[in-house]
Amino acid sequence: MAIDRATRKQRREERARRRAERRPSVLVQEFWNLPNMLTLGRILLIPVFVWLTYDADPLHSLAAAAVFAVASITDVIDGYLARRWNLITVVGKFMDPLADKLIAMAALVMMVRLGRIAAWVVIVLLAREFIVSGLRTIAASEGMVIAAGQEGKWKTSLQLVGIISLCVHYVHPLDLGFRTVPVDYNQVGKVLVYLSGAFSLWSAVVYFRAFLAMLARRGGAAADAKSV
Repeated sequence: MAIDRATRKQRREERARRRAERRPSVLVQEFWNLPNMLTLGRILLIPVFVWLTYDADPLHSLAAAAVFAVASITDVIDGYLARRWNLITVVGKFMDPLADKLIAMAALVMMVRLGRIAAWVVIVLLAREFIVSGLRTIAASEGMVIAAGQEGKWKTSLQLVGIISLCVHYVHPLDLGFRTVPVDYNQVGKVLVYLSGAFSLWSAVVYFRAFLAMLARRGGAAADAKSV
């Protein structure tokens, strides 16, 4: 019995030694870089944002707008750093668009909850995201890449600024230097989000046409190969 216990202890120690010597997987190594950490930080800001938007007073609204603005800025920074330092990783390709969609969806849903934007607008925007993501996934599985067009970039810019304005919501004075004018940020946000909705539909049509064109070219190339 003593020999069996000694043997089991020796085996446990050997397994522990092997685990300690085992190198972390490639995905774990990719995770621990600054761009991916910024992306993770953007995801961790979502509960803070949601908590702030539960209280619709002017102070919490400004704080929520600031949190969303910080998240939007980190999106630009992590992408720039990943390209500059050649740190474009599989983890980053997965987490970056996921973080963007999660915080945008959380913000739009909370704006509907507060009655600051119509639900149908949010449904259109979210439906576009799911459709385009599905097209990209199918295209990627077939070895095709659909590049983002200028209309998609306009959509993103208008949507981000519109959400920030909706978060501010209240009327605040804006100092133009020569005069001070009151600005209804809710109305500004609605106009920008409506415009982003129009660009969303436009970009979805462009994505779909590009996808069909790629399929047609692939089908034509396959037919030519068979004829030869």
